[in-house]
Order: sequence, then structure tokens, then C-alpha cells
Amino acid sequence: MLDQIDLTKKMDKKAYKERMEEMMPQLSRLQRECKELGIPVMIVFEGFGAAGKGVQIGKLISSLDPRGFHVHAIDGESKDEKLRPFLWRFWTKTPEKGRIAIFDRSWYRRVLVDRFDGVTTAKELEYAYEEINSFERQLTDGGYVIIKLFLAIDKKEQKKRFKKLMESKSSAWRVSEGDLKRNREYDAYKAMNDEMLQKTDSDYAPWTIIEATDREFATVKIYSAVIKALSDKIESVKKEKERKQKEKTAQKAESTKPSENEDTVLRTSSLNSVDLSLSYTKEEYKEKLEKLQNRIQELHGELYQRRIPVILGFEGWDAGGKGGAIKRLTEKMDPRGYQVNPTAAPNDIERSHHYLWRFWNTVPKKGHIAIFDRTWYGRVMVERIEGFCSKEEWMRAYKEMNDMEANWVHSGAIVMKFWLQIDKDEQERRFKERMENPEKQWKITDEDWRNREKWDQYEQAVDDMLVKTSTTYAPWIIVEGNNKYYARIKVLQSVVDAIEKRLKDEEE
Repeated sequence: MLDQIDLTKKMDKKAYKERMEEMMPQLSRLQRECKELGIPVMIVFEGFGAAGKGVQIGKLISSLDPRGFHVHAIDGESKDEKLRPFLWRFWTKTPEKGRIAIFDRSWYRRVLVDRFDGVTTAKELEYAYEEINSFERQLTDGGYVIIKLFLAIDKKEQKKRFKKLMESKSSAWRVSEGDLKRNREYDAYKAMNDEMLQKTDSDYAPWTIIEATDREFATVKIYSAVIKALSDKIESVKKEKERKQKEKTAQKAESTKPSENEDTVLRTSSLNSVDLSLSYTKEEYKEKLEKLQNRIQELHGELYQRRIPVILGFEGWDAGGKGGAIKRLTEKMDPRGYQVNPTAAPNDIERSHHYLWRFWNTVPKKGHIAIFDRTWYGRVMVERIEGFCSKEEWMRAYKEMNDMEANWVHSGAIVMKFWLQIDKDEQERRFKERMENPEKQWKITDEDWRNREKWDQYEQAVDDMLVKTSTTYAPWIIVEGNNKYYARIKVLQSVVDAIEKRLKDEEE
């Protein structure tokens, strides 16, 4: 791609001034429209060293309201960032609806500078492009507009700019030994950039290559690219809002009932084969519980020493026993090494971001354990059934969640998901028990009773979820939960087995 670029392009001062006088107020207006429509924007500046990324970012933001954007300068990973999946630091920087995030270098560092410097391992590189494309796809499907700008200059021009920067004490610090090495090995580094552009140029997040030898030409082209992308997105959002307004009632009805064409007899089901008669006596339970809790206590220490993160998700029917299982799991763990994340309906801040944002924010450090009491799977259960998202959104979510979990596994995490299964009669018995016990009445709400009326719809949604998202790297474990003793032991045993297997695999 880069071999086909004409880097001699220029623009005279008069033409530049005329174009900028027209485009600067236009960009300001588009920023306001994006805010009004709740469109989140991410603008990525990549390119060769000394190509003028900093200068061009300054030119671009001169037309923007400073209250509506944030510039992120991306350098090498910090000590804390190295303890999490590489995309964590970018997910946490994704902007709220209506705001703009500008990246001076970005997630592409992994396949460019870090790759060139040997920081990125061969294994990391193997997954990097897939993860980057998935990241951008998830965001754009979720309403984000991603504008990617690559500033190109040739080897001779780069060397000249480095020399000029190094002549002054005030700017010499901006040229690192790494910059000079990449100039000396310009062709090798250029090949890496070429590969990156080819593998990540998509219809949902395309690259715009900026011929950056002439700064005036580069500024105008950057403004033009940003204005076009924002204008297209605004027009698209307005049309979509009109369409959704007309179809709102029909969409909600479609989301809350099974397909009329679906034969429930032929439907794939994981839940129907569960043996809910499985149980332990109290004596058996106490004996097994003590042994497993002591083992988890030992394994927790080994996880920390070996820097292995663990992510455990708990889903299940209301009153299915999630809280009891989590309590027994954590009773003998070091509280400094785990965190339980209860997941409720998203708050205002969480709703202003991509729906997966809040889960990325709680990804554990290496050596720590994150436990989710309800999870990201709410999108394909409660949000699907109650019509809180469109059919297109929840159908797309299966792959998005599989990709997210794959990302975590690639970074070294053990990911396990538990579905606590009880039957309808057992749920009713537990509901009534809670209502009659003053100490447990807070656990039961009117919403719990209302959800029982949609049992069949939830059962279909759960079956779909289990089939579509139980993977080899992040499996679902169905826990027979009518007997609480049996359920708690199965959860503990499953966690112990998974951790022991991982430790054994690492030793081989």
C-alpha cells in the first residue's frame, strides 16, 4: 500500500487558508451534532516517527470544544498495564457517547513499534490482528465511529526531521534511539506498517493514508477525512433513529417471544438433560468442603506466584444459589487477591459506553481472581427477553462475548462460566422460604416473581447462550443446583480441577 503513495503532494498557502476557513467551523458544528446524537468518536493517529502526529493533533483540536475531547498519548505499557490483557488499557479509554477520544499512537503499537523492538512475542503477534479487528468491529457495531489516520513520510524526509529536532536541546528529547534505529532500518519497519495496513483496513474502520511531507496538505486531508467520517455517521444515525422509531413496538414484541417458526421439540437444549436429583448429605458436604477450600487456598497462592489470572462468571435462575457458591469459594482465599463483582442493571455512566466496557474495567491483574455474580451474558438473557436491546444487538453479542473471552485467554487467563440450574418447583420453594424469613426477605423482589412468568422464554435464551458460547477456552459448566450442597461442591471441584490442569500444563 505504502509503495503506491505519492509523498510529493503539496498545497500552497492560499489554497490551504481557504480550505481551512471553510472546514474549521464545519468540524466544530459536527462535534456539537455528535454530542447531541450521542455518537462516540475515536480518532487514531499512527505513522512514521517525525511524520507530524503531534502537530496535526494540535491543528485538529484547535477547531474542537476542549470540554468534549480527550487526547491519549500511548507509550509502552506501564507495569500495571502489563498485568492485564493488552486491549484493557484501550477499552478503559473508550469515550462516552457524544465525546471524542484522540489517540497519539494506539493499540497498533503491539504490531508496530513493540513488534520491531522484539517486545511483542510470536504468540502475541499470532492473535494480535484478530483481536484488533474484533475490538474495532465491536465498537463500530456498538455505534462508535473510528477514524484511523496513517501519516507517511519517506526515509530521507524522516532523517532530515530527526536531525532538525536533535539540533535543539528543547526538542532533542523527542528523538529516541529507537526512532533512529527504525530510520536506519526503514524498509523493514515500513514492511511491518504495510502488513498492518493491509490486515486492518476494513469497511467498518478503514485507514486513511496521509501524505505528510507537506504539512499544509496533510492538515487539509486530515480535516477532510474526519469531516467526511463524522458527516456520514451523523446521517446514518439520523436515518436509523427514524427507522427505529417506526419499528420500536414491533421490535420489542419480536424480542420477547420465541420465533413462530421454531419447533420447540427440535430445539437444541442443554438444560433438559441435567440430573437435578444429584445430592450430598450434610456430612459428605462438610468433609468435601473443607478439603476443597484448603486446596483452593493453596492454589490461590500458586496463581499469584505464577501470575495467572482467573475469571469466573456465575449465572443461573433467580434463587439458584450463586451467592452461596461464591461465598464458599472465597471463604479461605486471601481477600487481597480476589474481587467479587456483582452485576446489576447498568448505571448512567455504564449506559453511556459500550455494553462490554464495564466488564473490561474489572478484568483482574495477573495472579488475581475476578468473580462475576451475573455477567456480560445479561445481554442475551434479560436484555433479550425484556426488549432492552434489539434482536440484531443480542444476536451479534454471542460472537462479541466469545471474542472478549478469547482475548482474556490469549493473555493467560483461566476463564470459566457456571450456570446454576434448578427446576421451577425448587425456585418457588426457595422464593417462599425467603419471603417467610425476615433475614432473607431482601433477596426476593416483585421482579423475581414476574420473571417466573417468562420461564419458558428464559429457558430458550439460556439454551441458546450455552450452545453458542461454551467454547474450549471458556466453557460453560452446568451445575445441578436443586441440592445446594452438591452445587457448591461441584463449583469448587471444577475450579480446583481447572487450576490444577493449568499448573500441570505449564510444568510440562
